[in-house]
Amino acid sequence: MNVLVTGGAGYIGSHTAKALARSHYRPVIIDDLSTGHAHNVKWGPFVRANLLDTAVVRSVLKEYKIESVIHFAGSALVGESVAHPLSYFQNNVGGTLSLLEAMRDAGVHDIVFSSTCATYGLPGAVPITEDQPQNPINPYGDSKLVIERALRWMGLARQVRWVALRYFNAAGADPEGELGEEHAHETHLIPLAIGAALGERDRLKIFGTDYPTPDGTAIRDYIHVTDLASAHIRALEYLKRGEESRAINLGTGSGASVLEVIAKVQFVGGQTVPSVAAPRREGDPPILVASPALARQLLQWQPAHSSLETIIRTAWRWHFSVQSHADLQTSGSRVLS
Repeated sequence: MNVLVTGGAGYIGSHTAKALARSHYRPVIIDDLSTGHAHNVKWGPFVRANLLDTAVVRSVLKEYKIESVIHFAGSALVGESVAHPLSYFQNNVGGTLSLLEAMRDAGVHDIVFSSTCATYGLPGAVPITEDQPQNPINPYGDSKLVIERALRWMGLARQVRWVALRYFNAAGADPEGELGEEHAHETHLIPLAIGAALGERDRLKIFGTDYPTPDGTAIRDYIHVTDLASAHIRALEYLKRGEESRAINLGTGSGASVLEVIAKVQFVGGQTVPSVAAPRREGDPPILVASPALARQLLQWQPAHSSLETIIRTAWRWHFSVQSHADLQTSGSRVLS
């Protein structure tokens, strides 16, 4: 089966493309490389394009005889979305509607959509189940919710079959070391903590030390990116069985605090993580932990790599190898000069 992977040069998209190839699918990548990296495209054809170009997307669907779509492409930084809401709705809503139009025209019906726990906003109860109210508190979460609603209406019109996977905190790196998390402007806790431990930044900011949690820092549900990738394949297979379209949480059901993450980074790396307390970020809930029961029930999916230690070991190994390679290149440049 040929599967279109939008945003397949990015963090989660590239891990999913690798998992698809391992499962005997052929991933076809569309990415404009605004945040992704061409060197992450290793397992199938690559078309550099923006999803807003509906004609190009339509031609790719037809040329490669695409049967299903996994849709990652979009903007995904909460703070940036607050500062630039129009851009987020243009990319996340406009780009996805363009994709859905092209799918309709090409007769492609199955889509797995990269959604987010940010659609819930401030949760009324933890762990969070799929039937909790969705009240996003930032443009990023709101833009994803708009698409969930569009998918539901298109599904009722029998134009698509869909699964929206609401991620919690993606983390970690490919256990084989081929892929990792590399963002131009990193905002995620684990790579920031590793960077501080390796001396790439002065210190790690801990946003909020007065939350109503055991150690005063925010608690999040971290899920290994390889487990996320496997869930997308399970979701494809779920749709191919003719099951009901719906949204499903992807998490582990347990959480770790910021201080627990820092302690584990120090344990794994054997290096101190210099840190400083900072004020809470507006809109950050004290605890975000998923109920993964529906994913287990409907997708027969169980995280296999998502212990905090495994997540951090794979991230540390990849990050350290990238830093060592960069240091070697810099050293070589000095010798040549």
